[in-house]
Amino acid sequence: FSCEWAQAYFRFRKPYSDLAYALEAEKGGTRPILMAVQAHIVKYLLFVRNTEYTHLERLCRTSRREQGEALAAALADTLWAAGGGGRAMICLLTPTLHLMPSGDYKPDSFTERIQLFEFSEKAAAQEFIFNHIQIFFFCLLTSHFPFKSERSYGVILFLYSLLFSRTLER
Repeated sequence: FSCEWAQAYFRFRKPYSDLAYALEAEKGGTRPILMAVQAHIVKYLLFVRNTEYTHLERLCRTSRREQGEALAAALADTLWAAGGGGRAMICLLTPTLHLMPSGDYKPDSFTERIQLFEFSEKAAAQEFIFNHIQIFFFCLLTSHFPFKSERSYGVILFLYSLLFSRTLER
């Protein structure tokens, strides 16, 4: 993956603003993925989230926490659909190598550190994503983020999760 992909993550506009519901998307290869997730975010904020606000106020009156909740719901919905409604796979990076390079495989110091988590319930997958949202959602990155670098890998991890949820055979 290019540096653009390695640094891509899900980043919202300012909370409680007119575009609080909107992801920021740079031009380039990651934009289609961000826009697909954006559709699920809007669906969640308009039709699933419980709030006293109506119509467009529901979108503009979105807090930082609600942005994270909406992103977790959107990612879980997408992964659940990719898994055929029966499972979701979520990829996270760990400091430990889980794959030992062999044969023609060229190590990239990323793929070797992916750990897979399988879920047979959509709600459990959504909760797991929310509990690890700092991996995908730049605004919540904190000092306990396991890798101190300029790279987030959030969009790549989501792409890998989509592939594993869908399965390579499908």
